[in-house]
Amino acid sequence: MDTSKIENIELKFLTLEDYDALKEATLQSYGGLPNSYWKLEEIGKLISLFPEGQVVIKIDGEIAGCALSIIVDYDKVEDQHTYDDIASDPNFKIHDPEGDVLYGIDVFIKPDFRGLRLGRRLYDYRKELCENLNLKSIVFGGRMPNYHKHADKFSPKQYIQKVKRKEIEDPVLNFQISNDFHPVRVLKGYLEGDTASGEFAVLMEWDNIYYTKPTKKPSATKSVVRLGLIQWQMRPYNDFDELMHQAEYFIDSVAGYRSDFAVFPEFFNAPLMAKYNHLSEPDAIRELAKYTKEIKEKMSELAISYNINIITGSMPEIVRNKLYNVGYLCRRDGSVERYEKIHCTPDEVKVWGMQNGNTLQTFETDSGKIGILICYDSEFPELSRLLSDEGMDILFVPFLTDTQNGYSRVRLCAQARAVENECYVAISGSVGNLPNVHNMDIQYAQSAVFTPCDFSFPSNGIKAEATANAEMILVADVDLDLLRELHSFGAVKNLKDRRKDFYRLERVKKN
Repeated sequence: MDTSKIENIELKFLTLEDYDALKEATLQSYGGLPNSYWKLEEIGKLISLFPEGQVVIKIDGEIAGCALSIIVDYDKVEDQHTYDDIASDPNFKIHDPEGDVLYGIDVFIKPDFRGLRLGRRLYDYRKELCENLNLKSIVFGGRMPNYHKHADKFSPKQYIQKVKRKEIEDPVLNFQISNDFHPVRVLKGYLEGDTASGEFAVLMEWDNIYYTKPTKKPSATKSVVRLGLIQWQMRPYNDFDELMHQAEYFIDSVAGYRSDFAVFPEFFNAPLMAKYNHLSEPDAIRELAKYTKEIKEKMSELAISYNINIITGSMPEIVRNKLYNVGYLCRRDGSVERYEKIHCTPDEVKVWGMQNGNTLQTFETDSGKIGILICYDSEFPELSRLLSDEGMDILFVPFLTDTQNGYSRVRLCAQARAVENECYVAISGSVGNLPNVHNMDIQYAQSAVFTPCDFSFPSNGIKAEATANAEMILVADVDLDLLRELHSFGAVKNLKDRRKDFYRLERVKKN
């Protein structure tokens, strides 16, 4: 084909509107053999069961190739199975959304479009799909179209070895091996009527190196997660013990409602700076940083004793003589992990000399995969998108804002993050005044839990919200299964519909 005449190549999900063109493309690809094409009902069923597994490549609007797949629980598939065992059932009852292997049931490129490496594009898509779904591998029965030429001299196993050593040319096996698939075993009688292969096939497999085996611990990840947001009142405290006594009071309160998370605001420990108000602002906050280790240790104790995951909001911390804004996830199993504020506000830099953090990650918990962004970070959509790409279910935003317009920036951006990343976003802030602490005089907050905007969620995207500028707790349930349904069946699919062929977001690798 003259590639100079090609204007557009695109990989798309197969639809029923493509059926007539698909049938014609299949007949051309398989030499017009009768019954070599899929029936309309079968294609409809595949699309209904597993839309992501059915894709076509179109060149200037014409179908040039196709790949069809299902998911199977491979422990339920016999080692010696046939193609009919996998694909003969028109209802595809063998498809198991909870399975561990992506099974390829068809792939072809039309004769007119061969030589353009389109098959590699289909295989690459399958690999990406396998990784995204956290499946163990991709498998399929591969034909050996040149085996009939050597069947009198070599067994199928010997033939495969010679193909691997490039002693025999087999276009199908060579292509599959070059795309990182490896032979697992010979399947006898795999495809009835495939005389070119002697009705033999090779079970080919590609291993997903990123596969993570699902945990079998008794404490399985929950579906409905209860969030406890602490809208903290800034008030004078005599000492560390008094501050933590108040913190424990709120932890006890949200734990009493069997919350899975207790979430504190940014710089909730700022009242302890009052005793250093005679110092300069940079010196005062460095004195406050001396409490951070003790607060972290106390919060971890409380997480264990109250059986709740605690997000400590944020606190100043000095590392190698540099000042950072950090917080800790204290899990109820006793483990502790740290997070940092990536974008310091101009005021934090100017007044305190705060440094930008450089660590961004999601956190596995017994209540889903979470992300944490401190206040200003929520206003940069790239950060939450990176976390979303890692599978984040809930984004927590501890914040501190002095005025209503500052609060509005955090709130509106948090709502946008929930919609664009198809996740829940919980924001928790402080209220009240600290007249004896420089640069922390007034606070404004209305803590809230935001959702995507679709039929399974509140139409305005607000699950719950606290009373503005009042000390209180906010308890709300979020259903993680609704997110799974949204990803596949939402009115819009903000994650899936991203034009990765047009733009992409990736981390900068630091040396």
